[in-house]
Amino acid sequence: MKVLVIGNGGREHALAWKLAQGERVSQVYVAPGNGGTARDSRLTNIAITDVKALADFAVEQKVSLTVVGPEAYLAAGVVDEFRARGLRIFGPTKAAAQLESSKAFAKDFMKRHNIPTAAYEVFSDVAAAHAYVDAQGAPIVIKADGLAAGKGVVVAMTLAEAHEAIDWILADNKLGVVHNEGVARVVIEQFLQGEEASFIVLCDGKNVVSLATSQDHKRLKDGDEGPNTGGMGAYSPAPVVTPNVHAKAMHEIIMPTIQGMARDGIPFTGFLYAGLMIDAAGQPRTVEFNTRMGDPETQPIMMRLKSDLLEVLLHATDGTLDQVELQWDRRVALGVVMAAGGYPLSPRKGDAISGLPADAEDHMVFHAGTAEVDGQLLTSGGRVLCVTALGESVRKAQALAYESLVNIQFEGKQYRQDIGYRAVKR
Repeated sequence: MKVLVIGNGGREHALAWKLAQGERVSQVYVAPGNGGTARDSRLTNIAITDVKALADFAVEQKVSLTVVGPEAYLAAGVVDEFRARGLRIFGPTKAAAQLESSKAFAKDFMKRHNIPTAAYEVFSDVAAAHAYVDAQGAPIVIKADGLAAGKGVVVAMTLAEAHEAIDWILADNKLGVVHNEGVARVVIEQFLQGEEASFIVLCDGKNVVSLATSQDHKRLKDGDEGPNTGGMGAYSPAPVVTPNVHAKAMHEIIMPTIQGMARDGIPFTGFLYAGLMIDAAGQPRTVEFNTRMGDPETQPIMMRLKSDLLEVLLHATDGTLDQVELQWDRRVALGVVMAAGGYPLSPRKGDAISGLPADAEDHMVFHAGTAEVDGQLLTSGGRVLCVTALGESVRKAQALAYESLVNIQFEGKQYRQDIGYRAVKR
């Protein structure tokens, strides 16, 4: 069977790598892919990014299954386009993807269906947003209402930071995110105390299968300092998601979401990612929804998955996920993101990368912002690589990941040296 993976990041490299291991998989295309997928003999990069052209390609090549990585394609309606042509694709429709593409839609949905989340208000008027922040005080959370590549959330610990975020996101619209007839919009939320975890499930519209739990590190610098990023590393499993927290998340958040979407006439199929904030009493609340796999959570999760991903996703697209039981490597997987100089605001590009270790059963380098140009591997984006390792404990996985990246060189490289510290502390 031929499989197409849409996207060019570390998430897509990991998904394609895992799919290529399937017994019935004859070919995996990655559109457009990156330098890492270009170097894997089992994967073929396809220089197509247009939605209709991707559907044309899937028809021409008789692709059996398409898997969508990035949220932008989902928001653009790639699933609708493929389904209209009778093509099998795993992901949510454009309407269902609003759970991620519009923070206001998601918050209103959660309020309507009694799904635990932070109190909030939505603003398109700058003065009203500033007045609300003054009335509420800090800390407080300011979110762009739309897709912002992981950079649209500001956790403001002071009023000055909150006002600056409103001006940046709403008044100046530096992220270029628009809603409501061409104007920017912000969601301003109550600040939630606790520890965050990534809770990702597979959905077929009715049935749900949970993936291994994970936790990522959003801040750029050690100790969760510095600006928010798309993610600087992740590990799986996440000890903070105890069996009790897992049961609550499924019962109070995931299942009400899937059932609520169905009742609203927007059945949800695809990966559903609930960012959870878990308080000291073990009560999870929803920070946000994503309608695709997380990045960099996908890399450690795929390292631990023992089941044939193609067979699982065929069940997901047939509506038979109730027949699936996933098998997991009992070891811990941990991935460290190596980012370009200047990331997240103005990452360097075009720097040569050297010193990559050979891939092995217990460690892999998944590529994100890389490109192969005339046989040379160059940086091409903010997050460049995710060096991922398996170990019998968090400490052992951590040690192997950092040992594996020590010889990797490119100008201005930056990475955190404490990925997994919360799990180690536990």
